[in-house]
Amino acid sequence: MLPALRVQDCASQTIEGDAMTEPTSHTPARQSYGSALAALTVLFFMWGLITSLNDILIPHLKALFTLSYFQAMLVQFSFFMAYFVMSLPAGFIVERIGYKAGIIIGLVIAAAGCLLFYPAAGHKIYGLFLTALFVLASGIAFLQVAANPFVTALGAPETASSRLNLTQAFNSLGTTIGPVFGAAFILAVAVKSAPELQALSPQDLAAYNQAQVDSVQTPYLVLAAVLGAIAIFIGLFRLPHVEPGGDEAGHDDLPERHSMWRYPHLVLGALGIFAYVGAEVSIGSLLVSTMEQPFIAGLSPEVAGRYLSVYWGLAMIGRFIGSALMRSIRPARLLTFNAFANIALLAFAILVQGKAAMWALLSIGLFNSIMFPTIFSLALARLGRYTSEGSGLLCMAIVGGALVPLLQGWGADNIGLMLSFVVPLVCYLYIAYYGIAGYRPR
Repeated sequence: MLPALRVQDCASQTIEGDAMTEPTSHTPARQSYGSALAALTVLFFMWGLITSLNDILIPHLKALFTLSYFQAMLVQFSFFMAYFVMSLPAGFIVERIGYKAGIIIGLVIAAAGCLLFYPAAGHKIYGLFLTALFVLASGIAFLQVAANPFVTALGAPETASSRLNLTQAFNSLGTTIGPVFGAAFILAVAVKSAPELQALSPQDLAAYNQAQVDSVQTPYLVLAAVLGAIAIFIGLFRLPHVEPGGDEAGHDDLPERHSMWRYPHLVLGALGIFAYVGAEVSIGSLLVSTMEQPFIAGLSPEVAGRYLSVYWGLAMIGRFIGSALMRSIRPARLLTFNAFANIALLAFAILVQGKAAMWALLSIGLFNSIMFPTIFSLALARLGRYTSEGSGLLCMAIVGGALVPLLQGWGADNIGLMLSFVVPLVCYLYIAYYGIAGYRPR
C-alpha cells in the first residue's frame, strides 16, 4: 500500500472524460504562498538541469571509455532505475517526516551524488560514474515525491493545476539550459583516440588527462555546492506546514474494485508513462551522437550538445501551447495528434537522414511536451480512493527511462544508429493507442 501522497508529478489535474477536476487540499485558499512557491520552483529548475546533463555525459563517457551504445546507455539505466527503487521508500519517509524535511533530504542525497563524480572522474572508473548517477537520481526521486504534492497543496484546489504547470515550466527551463551548461564544460575538451594520445608528449598527455578530469569534476562540484546551498536555504526558509496525505482526489463513480490493478485505464496509463519516458530519454540520449554522424550533420560534440537544448526548449514552448489548446481540445485527442506527429517525424528521420533528419528529431521535443501530464491525468481519472496508489504506480513507471534506452542502444549496436529509432517510434504508436481508446475508464 503506497502512502497517501496526493498527485506526485506534473499532472495535478484529474481528467474525467472531457471534464477536469482538481486535487483536494487542506490549506486555506485565501492565504498567499507566493514566496514559498518561488522557493520551490528553484527545485524544479535544478532537477531539470541535472537530468538533461545525462544527455551530455553519454557521448563523453562513450568516447572516454570506448563504450558501445548499449554500455553508454547504462548511464540512463542507473539514473532512472533509482526512480523505480526509491519512489516507494521515499514516499513512506516523506509521509512520516513531512514535505520540507523530505526536500532537504533529497537535496543532501543529490549533492552527495554530485560529489561522487569527483573520484569517478579522477580515477576514470565507469562503474563509479554509474554509482554516482544512481545516488544523484535517488535524491531527485525524493524531491519529486515531496515537492510535487507540496505545490498542489499550497493554495486553493481550483488553481492547483496552474501552480504545478508553472513550476514544471521552470523544470523545462532547466532541461533547456542543462545541455548548454554541459557542452561548455564536459564536451569542451574533445576525447582523443589511442593513436592521438600516443603522439602526445608526456607534458601534453598530463595536461590532456587533467583537462578531461576537470571537465567533469568542475560542473558537478558546482552543482553539489548549489544543491547544498539550496538545502540550507530551504532549512532556514519558513515554508507553510502541510501534512502529507489527506483525502483522496477523484470521483469514484465507477463500480467499486478491490484493487487499483482492476482499473484498465490506470494500468494501460502506467504502460503509457513507461513508453513516453523511455522514448523521450532514448531520443535525447542519442541526439548528440546522431548529430555527430557525417551522414546527418557532422557536428562537433560541443556544437551538437548546444543544439540539444533546442530539443528541450521546444518541449518547454509546447507545454505553454498545449496548456492553451486544452481549453478547447480534448486532452486525449491532443495526445493522439502529438503521438502521430512524432511517429511521422521519426519515420522521416530514419528514411531521409541528413540535416533534415536532425531537425526532425529535434522537433520531437515540441510534441513531447504535453504527453507526460496528459497521460498521467487520464490514467488517474475516476479512481476514487485508489488515486494515491495509482499516482505511485505511475511514478514507478518512469523506469521506462532506464530500460527503453538500453533497448535502443542494443539496436544502435546491431542494426545501425538511425534504424534504432524504430524503438521510440513503437513507443509513440502505443501512446497513440492510449489516446484513442486505452484512456477510457471502464
